[in-house]
Amino acid sequence: MKRIEDVTLLYEISKTLHENLDLKKSLYKVLEILSASMDMVRGTITMLHPLRNEIVIEVAHGISQRAIEKVTYKLGEGVTGRVFETGKSVAIPRISEEPSFLNRTDSRKTEDERELSFLCVPIKKGNQVIGALSADRHYEESYSLKNGLRMMSVIATMLAQHVANLEIIHREKEQLREENLRLRGELENKYRINNLIGSSSRMREVFQMISQVSKSNATVLIRGESGTGKELVANSIHYNSHRAKMPFVKVNCAALPANLIESELFGHEKGSFTGAIKQKLGKFEISHKGTIFLDEIGSINMDVQATLLRVLQEKEFERVGGHKTIKADVRVVAATNKNLEQAVEDETFRSDLYYRLNVFPIYMPPLRERKTDILLLADFFLEKYAKENIKDIRRFSTPAIDMLMTYHWPGNVRELENCIERAILLCDEGVIHSFHLPPTLQTGTTSDTLPSMSLDEAVANLEKEMIIDALKNTQGNITQAAKMLKTTVRIFAYKAQRYGIEYSDYR
Repeated sequence: MKRIEDVTLLYEISKTLHENLDLKKSLYKVLEILSASMDMVRGTITMLHPLRNEIVIEVAHGISQRAIEKVTYKLGEGVTGRVFETGKSVAIPRISEEPSFLNRTDSRKTEDERELSFLCVPIKKGNQVIGALSADRHYEESYSLKNGLRMMSVIATMLAQHVANLEIIHREKEQLREENLRLRGELENKYRINNLIGSSSRMREVFQMISQVSKSNATVLIRGESGTGKELVANSIHYNSHRAKMPFVKVNCAALPANLIESELFGHEKGSFTGAIKQKLGKFEISHKGTIFLDEIGSINMDVQATLLRVLQEKEFERVGGHKTIKADVRVVAATNKNLEQAVEDETFRSDLYYRLNVFPIYMPPLRERKTDILLLADFFLEKYAKENIKDIRRFSTPAIDMLMTYHWPGNVRELENCIERAILLCDEGVIHSFHLPPTLQTGTTSDTLPSMSLDEAVANLEKEMIIDALKNTQGNITQAAKMLKTTVRIFAYKAQRYGIEYSDYR
């Protein structure tokens, strides 16, 4: 019967320690359990203060708060100090007969004047004593102090493991907090206004408008063609606002199926439709106190537009299939490349929603209207992708610059970035030439081909370059190189000999 009671006690303590991540709360619960199961009159868990090198009472049961705050011990002082110093358990049958018992917590006698026994065991982290668990109980001649110490030692081991686990959790939380702060700092630096590249008059107007609207809560509608940088503007608005430390949630409305966009934005309740196996929080609920960026706002259907209008007007909504009204303090930044005015005329976009969104419009000019920014952007992407690909490429050739400046850039900044990244991958020297740029940019006057070169000479140059590339890729293996170029070994060898190409140079 006693064995069953001990197992039950250990189970209850283990359960308590696993359920509580707050150290003091879990230690108090352990003392409460010991009080009920071991007839403990008073109990303490003491710890070594790391700075003062004193033993202090961390938590206690049956002792006044004043005693908890005032009582301290030095190492080796009294019974508790001796346990800390030696790392050995102590059991005193009658504390009135022990001269080293200091009685600083005023626990020598109980209210009914009955004699007390005292048990104290160390709490160890490896070989280091970090604390002590002690208990006062009524003296009973039949009670085995040895068994009591054994049980308390097991509990002390559980407490030591619990403290160690909490230290790990606290350290990981601190690391996550520091990482979160670091990433937030990077985002704030990345999306400051000065990270939107441009010195043209059109871009200076954009910078001024971002500065004016960022510190407010006004709804912003960003207009412009695809690839002009509307998302960068939304980032800058959020990270320069007073909501910068709160969530910033992005939703591409065009990428979501029409039947799922309402659930994505506003969430749904379990069982509200087929496949809704559990409750889901919507993007508006997640971005509470922060900013939501609705990209391609012109693609949402009329039903969702009605709910979105209510959120903008009343700052509230219900989840799909739900009845509870949810408040949402969310700033809305929307973007579109569509003609919303025409959509309003065609009755595919609500006029009242249009006016709610169009509080502060910002127009992003296409790249063809800000020609003076092309070289700034090209140099930025050159530095970025040269660093990513570990290449020492420092500039563009004059013909390449001419090509960049004369092209009309229908894909805007996104197309320019892709062109520069491709050129970096193709370039094996310190300068990007026009032939490194995509064929769509090249014209007869801007390519680096010589006007005097005949068709046969151009074909011969191309053949030679292809043969060399094939040998490079196959480490000089003529069979594999011929297979790569979809020709025979005989023809490959003949042409290589014709152009003076040695296989051994590539092995």
